[in-house]
Amino acid sequence: HQAIFAGFLPTPAAPGPHPRLFAARFAGSETTAERTFVFDAPDLVTGLADAGYHTVCVGGVGFFNRQGPLGSVLPGMFRESHWEPEFGVTSPTSFEEQIARAEQVVAELPADQRLFLFVNVSALHQPNWFHLPGATREAGDSRATHAAALEYVDRHIGRLFAAASSRRPCFAIVCSDHGTAYGDDGYTGHRLGHEAVWTVPYAHFTLEQGATR
Repeated sequence: HQAIFAGFLPTPAAPGPHPRLFAARFAGSETTAERTFVFDAPDLVTGLADAGYHTVCVGGVGFFNRQGPLGSVLPGMFRESHWEPEFGVTSPTSFEEQIARAEQVVAELPADQRLFLFVNVSALHQPNWFHLPGATREAGDSRATHAAALEYVDRHIGRLFAAASSRRPCFAIVCSDHGTAYGDDGYTGHRLGHEAVWTVPYAHFTLEQGATR
């Protein structure tokens, strides 16, 4: 997350350099290109705030829960941050609760206020067994339960897109900070060096005003 907020988003698995969308001003940067948004701040969140954006974080995993020093660093970058247990990894309805808060944030903003909204979707993180009917805590997570969690997110993400684009076109980035191994070459989890962990989804696109997909 620190790297992402510094402008280092996931890059294609191919030789680079890959020009960045956002970058702190840094002499000798090889990935700052002509169309890169360059900011004079230590992170993108502060850079956008300096440019007039209201910055909002809707947290999910523990790094955003403000329950200790480590969990306070990332939400502390934002002018407004939100986290509740219902947004967390153990909540079967976490994404719906997060979207409801994002909708509230957008609804309360002045019409002319630009917004940078970060939503840390926790539903795909472990544990995710409860997203698959018939799965049990004892059996734990699997590729099937992870897929069910992804389907859960996909069913509801249209609401988030609709809220984000309700006032004007919205530039959206959808990505992950890591993948998860489910027995790949004997590995399980994500705190490890394996292709399944390094390989993450990434897309950026513009939502026209009122878009839901």
